[in-house]
This record gives sequence, C-alpha cells and structure tokens, in this order.
Amino acid sequence: MTTAHPRIGRIWVAIVAALSIAGCAEFRDDPASVGRDVVERAKATVERFQTLPELAAYWRFVKDAQGVVVLPRVVKAGFLGAAEGGSGVMLARGADGAWSAPAFYTLGGASFGLQIGIQSTEVLLILRTDKAVRAFLDHQAKLGADAGLTVGVFGGGLEASTTTNLGADVLAFAHSVVGAFGGVALEGAVLVRRKDLNEAYYGAGATPQAIIIDRSLENPDADGLRAALGGT
Repeated sequence: MTTAHPRIGRIWVAIVAALSIAGCAEFRDDPASVGRDVVERAKATVERFQTLPELAAYWRFVKDAQGVVVLPRVVKAGFLGAAEGGSGVMLARGADGAWSAPAFYTLGGASFGLQIGIQSTEVLLILRTDKAVRAFLDHQAKLGADAGLTVGVFGGGLEASTTTNLGADVLAFAHSVVGAFGGVALEGAVLVRRKDLNEAYYGAGATPQAIIIDRSLENPDADGLRAALGGT
C-alpha cells in the first residue's frame, strides 16, 4: 500500500486547519454552491482592488498579465505553529486578449515559529510570464525558489519576506480584510487544484488544462469576473 508524500500531507493538514479555524464551510457545503460563491467573491475582490488607492497600481499589471489568480479569502491563524489556506480561481489570457474561464485552486501553507493571531486577506496574484502560468498548471507550483519563480509583494497583510521586484514572474497584491498576524508569508505556499469544485462547476472530468488552455469548458456564471478583469 502506498502513502502520500509527507509534504503533500502537511499541506492538506494546513489547509484544513486554517479553514476550520476560520469557520469556513468550503469543505462541508455542496461543491456547486461553493464554486459559485468563490467566483462571486473573486469578482468582488477584483472590483474592490480597483477602488483601493494603495493597490491602484495593480491594474496596469493586469493589462499585460498572462494569467491571474484571485484568492478572495486567505485565512491564516495559529499559535506557535501556523496554517493558512483559502480557495480561489486562476484565469489565463488567450491570444485574442480575452480571459479564459476560471479554474479552482486552494492556497495552502504551514510555518512554524513564534506566531500568534488570525487574519483574513484578499490576494491577487498576477502571473506575468508563460512560465508562471505553466508552473501552476503543470506542477501545482510552490511559490518562490522551489518553482523557479520570482515573487514580488505589494500591499498590506503579507509579510515582506520577498522584496518587491517589478521584473518578477509573479506579483502578489494583498489587502488585509480583518485582523492582524505576526508572520504571514506567501513564500513557500502551494496552489493545489480543487478537482471537486472544477467538476461541480463545469462537469465530470473538468481539468485546469481544459478550462484555461484548451478553453473547451465554459460557465456563463463567470462572465462577470472576466468582465471585471477587462475581458469577456
């Protein structure tokens, strides 16, 4: 009998722990309703970021982005050890300039040290290169050096452990919705595909490749999110 890789097991423990601490119902509710809710909250996050002066710069990067990941609620909580998690969506821009339909992912990570608090943060990742898009599609990439990706961070709510770099593959824009936390970090977090949400939203067998690259799957409920990003 085979066992899961220890690192993958720790990631899922971290995701479930963070979502449970926050009272999140994502792993209890019907996946179809969760998927619709995540897309609607992602749309609200994109629209809100356009109104925040401290994050206004993100829009000029979206216009040239190869892809985006919108995480409308990343929760981090803990005492001594910490876990973070939150579901969101990834979209990629096609050759025609239009955005794909969204594929569902969950951000997970765990860290240890002197950390205490709870925080809910909206995060938008701008994928500036094809390499970044493929890393998330092909490898469920771990942000940072392990994935060969450089990450620049803007805004409050994320630890400035990575120096902002306008030449980075991934630019992370964050807005702290509630709470404070000593030690919140994006470096080393992993984006994991949400097969249950993808299949509930598009049908059995739906994969990020089919949704984002092949564009063989659609759901009109996502049109509002695509329009908010500047595509149809």
